[in-house]
Amino acid sequence: MAIKKALELGRIVLRQTIPKHKGLTMRETRTAQASIFDFYSKHERSEFFQNLSEKLDQHPELLSLIEDDLLTQGAQPTGRRGLSVESIFRCLLLKQIIGVSYEQLSFLLTDSQSYRTFARLDLDCHPGKSALCTNIRRVRPQTLQAVFESLTLSTFNEGVMDPELTRLDSTVVKSHIAPPSDSQLLDDGIRVLSRLFAQSRGRTGVKLRLVDYRTRSRKLAGAIFYGKKAEKDRLYEELIPLARRVVDQSHRAIEQVQSKGHAIDSQPWIDAIVHYRHMLERVIDQTERRVLKGQRVPAAEKIVSLFEPHTDIIVKGNRDIDYGHKVNLSTDHSGFITAFMIEEGNPKDSERFIPLLEEHERLYGCVPMTTIADGCYASHHNVDMAKEMGVKRVAFHKKAGITLSQMGIKAKTLKKLRDFRAGIEGNISQLKRAFGGGKALWKGENGFTAYVWASVICYNLTRWVRLDSG
Repeated sequence: MAIKKALELGRIVLRQTIPKHKGLTMRETRTAQASIFDFYSKHERSEFFQNLSEKLDQHPELLSLIEDDLLTQGAQPTGRRGLSVESIFRCLLLKQIIGVSYEQLSFLLTDSQSYRTFARLDLDCHPGKSALCTNIRRVRPQTLQAVFESLTLSTFNEGVMDPELTRLDSTVVKSHIAPPSDSQLLDDGIRVLSRLFAQSRGRTGVKLRLVDYRTRSRKLAGAIFYGKKAEKDRLYEELIPLARRVVDQSHRAIEQVQSKGHAIDSQPWIDAIVHYRHMLERVIDQTERRVLKGQRVPAAEKIVSLFEPHTDIIVKGNRDIDYGHKVNLSTDHSGFITAFMIEEGNPKDSERFIPLLEEHERLYGCVPMTTIADGCYASHHNVDMAKEMGVKRVAFHKKAGITLSQMGIKAKTLKKLRDFRAGIEGNISQLKRAFGGGKALWKGENGFTAYVWASVICYNLTRWVRLDSG
């Protein structure tokens, strides 16, 4: 009678769970639901997510990779019992695949039964944007890299991926910043430090009496941005001393807080002051060298954002300048990303050819028999090193003085390999256009890296599902 009554109320849910860690408020790792309210609509997009769900069910080991990140950090409960590890992972994939904000994802998880079914949400679980952001961002970039490696090994072991023939290329993933300018960076530093001064009473208990230069700074930065070239030097001569005054204010502010405030409570505020003061000092130095002294500042010494200081300046050939991080990747004949590396700085592609092959060998225990790369990877050293590693045919789109015999191929084969290599351009385009791989929207260096790995995971999963579905 009890079961019949539950069915009539529509609240019967069958579960198979993995026990959670003791003493934690986080819900169980996995919830394999069979509810009468769980269904997928008859639509192409819903069928895709149903197939993706079945694919994820075949690889429960992925959950064990991310559960420590969520359980040990006490993920934010949502609904009656909170989000499970599985639900958080599926929400991460859902967000990246459909390309929405956390607010839009929250709405879709309330409005769409197909999405709710894919995310394995309870009837009373309606996660808000804050809970989704907090929980999803707890997954570390190292963990997402491990998930990618686990998935690629699975496709390799199941014969879906064939890394014997690979194509290599590089691209840039942009940081989520505005195009940098010295005047704007100076204004950002003044604005952020002045705002921290104004917050001192609430955060440290000490009221600071300092001159607020934000309005003056904003006007000068705007005048520089829209002004004529002849006027800019004079305006910079006003803005730079203003920035120096704020730096001096930061020293006095810390001294006052340390003498009157509570050391433990004040430390986060002090750390923020020190961090942004250091950033502003670097901006002042590069502005004086570049604008006032006419010196050429090396890209490695420049800072292009106070909020994303990890951002590199990337110039590929004679093309436009990008601000983000260079990535090197390889794909197979089916378009799967077989290896992926996020680089520091702006290394030459020719310097990253062998490390990418070494990454391939680390993942699969072997190197590809044949590899074709863009001409910027070409060098005699790379050919010799690749041959020593066991690669039989090492080809480049442009010969760069390397003979066909050195590559180990014939002219007809090189033409076919060039056509094959062109396919990676489409792979990169899809990664950027459909999965957010063009610009990382999460904050901080860890956020940048995690966002990129999430994009790569969703790209490979989507390709795998569609390949299996025909």
